[in-house]
Amino acid sequence: MNKGYLLLRLFKTIVLVLTLGVSMNADAGLFGFGGKSWKEEVLLHDGSKVIVDRIQNQGNRPTWESRERAILDETITFSLPGTSQKIIWSMSFRDDVPDQNGVNVMLLGIVNNSPYIAGYPAGCIAYNKWKRPNPPQILFKHEAGQWKRITLAEFPLQLVHANIIVGGPPAEGIKPFYTAEMVNEENHDIDTPEYKTILREPIKPGPVGSSVNCEELVYYKGAWIGPGDSIGRRMLDRRNAK
Repeated sequence: MNKGYLLLRLFKTIVLVLTLGVSMNADAGLFGFGGKSWKEEVLLHDGSKVIVDRIQNQGNRPTWESRERAILDETITFSLPGTSQKIIWSMSFRDDVPDQNGVNVMLLGIVNNSPYIAGYPAGCIAYNKWKRPNPPQILFKHEAGQWKRITLAEFPLQLVHANIIVGGPPAEGIKPFYTAEMVNEENHDIDTPEYKTILREPIKPGPVGSSVNCEELVYYKGAWIGPGDSIGRRMLDRRNAK
């Protein structure tokens, strides 16, 4: 068989494989690459402990350099101490919707049999979705069977420090169970204020990774743009007019 013909077929095969690979990666980004799950021992403010189950579904890597894949959604499940009542926290991390979502949990507390959760926005779009709070943390209380956002004044003073693995452990080398001591070790190198401690006063832009450094964005016709971005608005108007 002609050598040139064989080389041409080999070239076409390589192109086909690469094309399929790109297509499969695109589809995987839509439907997820699976995820990771583990258990954590959470040390509560009064010295007692609860075991939580955490599941994170994952998509593509945000950038080529990223070691971790983006989190699509997360579920945290635990039982209220002394009862069989199961509490479930569920959060999506979709940037392409205007809904308020994208909260990374950093603290789980139980005061007077009421569960509380504190978290921070997972990126600048999420920060704008949650109306740019400062202190840049989002607080919840579980009551009447659902999680409700509460104000800083309503959040118990005894709940102070991060007590779950912030963002979750790395997928590489993940363990099935983390003790409270291991949780603290995973959080040891955190230096962004709102990731590790409940802030009681507004902060100024500056700390690396802090949401307060985010520029203001508004949701307009399927995209997040600056409030004064007239060019962006015209481009979106033309796109939606087609």
